[in-house]
Amino acid sequence: MKKTIEVISERNSIYRQRVELDGFDYLHVDVPEAYGGEGTAPDPHDYFDLSLGACKAITSQMYARRKKWPLEGVSVKVNRDDSEERQGIYRLEVVMTFHGIEDPEQLARLEEISHKCPIHRLMTASTVEVATRTTTAAEA
Repeated sequence: MKKTIEVISERNSIYRQRVELDGFDYLHVDVPEAYGGEGTAPDPHDYFDLSLGACKAITSQMYARRKKWPLEGVSVKVNRDDSEERQGIYRLEVVMTFHGIEDPEQLARLEEISHKCPIHRLMTASTVEVATRTTTAAEA
Protein backbone atom coordinates (compact mmCIF):
# COMPACT_ATOMS: atom_id res chain seq x y z
CA MET A 1 0.00 0.00 0.00
CA LYS A 2 1.39 3.39 -0.97
CA LYS A 3 0.71 6.46 1.09
CA THR A 4 1.70 10.05 0.60
CA ILE A 5 2.47 12.41 3.43
CA GLU A 6 2.93 16.05 2.51
CA VAL A 7 5.13 18.33 4.60
CA ILE A 8 4.85 22.06 3.95
CA SER A 9 6.95 24.83 5.51
CA GLU A 10 4.81 27.34 7.37
CA ARG A 11 5.28 30.97 6.51
CA ASN A 12 6.43 33.31 9.26
CA SER A 13 8.12 30.44 11.10
CA ILE A 14 11.75 29.46 11.29
CA TYR A 15 11.49 25.67 10.82
CA ARG A 16 7.86 24.79 11.67
CA GLN A 17 6.22 22.40 9.18
CA ARG A 18 2.57 21.49 8.60
CA VAL A 19 1.87 17.86 7.83
CA GLU A 20 -1.03 16.64 5.71
CA LEU A 21 -1.99 12.98 5.48
CA ASP A 22 -5.27 11.17 4.93
CA GLY A 23 -7.34 14.28 5.56
CA PHE A 24 -5.50 15.19 8.77
CA ASP A 25 -3.87 18.57 8.39
CA TYR A 26 -3.36 19.54 11.99
CA LEU A 27 -0.04 17.81 12.61
CA HIS A 28 2.98 20.05 13.04
CA VAL A 29 6.70 19.53 13.38
CA ASP A 30 9.23 22.01 14.71
CA VAL A 31 12.76 22.11 16.04
CA PRO A 32 13.57 22.81 19.71
CA GLU A 33 14.77 26.31 20.54
CA ALA A 34 18.18 24.85 21.45
CA TYR A 35 18.62 23.97 17.76
CA GLY A 36 17.36 27.26 16.37
CA GLY A 37 13.67 26.48 16.08
CA GLU A 38 10.74 27.88 17.98
CA GLY A 39 9.83 24.68 19.86
CA THR A 40 6.14 25.03 18.95
CA ALA A 41 5.57 21.37 18.08
CA PRO A 42 7.20 17.95 18.50
CA ASP A 43 10.41 17.46 16.56
CA PRO A 44 10.98 14.66 14.01
CA HIS A 45 12.66 12.44 16.64
CA ASP A 46 9.57 12.74 18.84
CA TYR A 47 7.35 11.42 16.05
CA PHE A 48 9.78 8.55 15.39
CA ASP A 49 9.76 7.61 19.09
CA LEU A 50 6.02 8.04 19.63
CA SER A 51 5.31 5.85 16.62
CA LEU A 52 6.97 2.97 18.43
CA GLY A 53 5.07 3.57 21.68
CA ALA A 54 1.70 3.94 19.97
CA CYS A 55 2.23 0.86 17.80
CA LYS A 56 3.20 -1.29 20.77
CA ALA A 57 0.12 -0.13 22.69
CA ILE A 58 -2.26 -0.77 19.79
CA THR A 59 -0.76 -4.18 18.99
CA SER A 60 -1.07 -5.26 22.63
CA GLN A 61 -4.66 -4.04 22.82
CA MET A 62 -5.61 -5.90 19.65
CA TYR A 63 -4.11 -9.12 20.99
CA ALA A 64 -5.79 -8.80 24.40
CA ARG A 65 -9.13 -8.10 22.74
CA ARG A 66 -8.82 -11.23 20.59
CA LYS A 67 -7.99 -13.26 23.68
CA LYS A 68 -10.82 -11.58 25.63
CA TRP A 69 -8.38 -10.59 28.39
CA PRO A 70 -9.47 -7.89 30.86
CA LEU A 71 -7.09 -5.22 29.51
CA GLU A 72 -8.56 -1.83 30.35
CA GLY A 73 -5.86 0.26 28.71
CA VAL A 74 -2.15 0.64 28.08
CA SER A 75 0.23 3.36 29.23
CA VAL A 76 3.55 3.64 27.43
CA LYS A 77 6.59 5.75 28.23
CA VAL A 78 9.36 5.96 25.65
CA ASN A 79 12.69 7.11 27.05
CA ARG A 80 15.21 8.31 24.48
CA ASP A 81 18.99 8.26 24.77
CA ASP A 82 20.37 9.96 21.69
CA SER A 83 23.75 10.75 23.24
CA GLU A 84 25.49 8.43 20.76
CA GLU A 85 23.28 9.06 17.74
CA ARG A 86 26.18 10.57 15.78
CA GLN A 87 28.03 7.26 16.27
CA GLY A 88 25.03 5.36 14.90
CA ILE A 89 23.49 4.28 18.22
CA TYR A 90 19.99 5.51 19.10
CA ARG A 91 18.51 3.92 22.20
CA LEU A 92 14.84 3.73 23.08
CA GLU A 93 13.59 2.25 26.33
CA VAL A 94 9.88 1.44 26.29
CA VAL A 95 8.09 1.05 29.62
CA MET A 96 4.60 -0.40 29.30
CA THR A 97 1.83 -0.66 31.87
CA PHE A 98 -1.07 -2.97 31.06
CA HIS A 99 -4.03 -1.76 33.14
CA GLY A 100 -6.42 -4.48 34.31
CA ILE A 101 -4.01 -7.38 33.76
CA GLU A 102 -2.61 -9.02 36.89
CA ASP A 103 -1.67 -12.48 35.58
CA PRO A 104 2.15 -12.62 35.15
CA GLU A 105 1.87 -14.93 32.14
CA GLN A 106 -0.56 -12.57 30.40
CA LEU A 107 1.70 -9.60 31.19
CA ALA A 108 4.71 -11.41 29.76
CA ARG A 109 2.76 -12.40 26.65
CA LEU A 110 1.55 -8.85 26.05
CA GLU A 111 5.11 -7.56 26.28
CA GLU A 112 6.25 -10.27 23.88
CA ILE A 113 3.45 -9.42 21.46
CA SER A 114 4.39 -5.72 21.63
CA HIS A 115 7.79 -6.63 20.14
CA LYS A 116 5.93 -7.86 17.06
CA CYS A 117 4.26 -4.55 16.28
CA PRO A 118 5.00 -3.33 12.75
CA ILE A 119 6.99 -0.28 13.87
CA HIS A 120 9.21 -2.30 16.26
CA ARG A 121 9.95 -4.73 13.43
CA LEU A 122 10.54 -1.87 10.99
CA MET A 123 13.00 -0.24 13.38
CA THR A 124 14.87 -3.41 14.28
CA ALA A 125 14.60 -5.94 11.46
CA SER A 126 13.91 -4.14 8.20
CA THR A 127 16.06 -2.53 5.60
CA VAL A 128 14.62 0.90 4.92
CA GLU A 129 15.44 2.41 1.57
CA VAL A 130 15.04 6.16 1.14
CA ALA A 131 15.02 7.73 -2.30
CA THR A 132 15.05 11.53 -2.40
CA ARG A 133 14.53 13.58 -5.53
CA THR A 134 14.07 17.26 -6.18
CA THR A 135 11.32 18.88 -8.26
CA THR A 136 10.59 22.46 -9.09
CA ALA A 137 7.67 24.28 -7.50
CA ALA A 138 5.87 24.11 -10.86
CA GLU A 139 6.16 20.30 -10.93
CA ALA A 140 4.88 19.81 -7.40
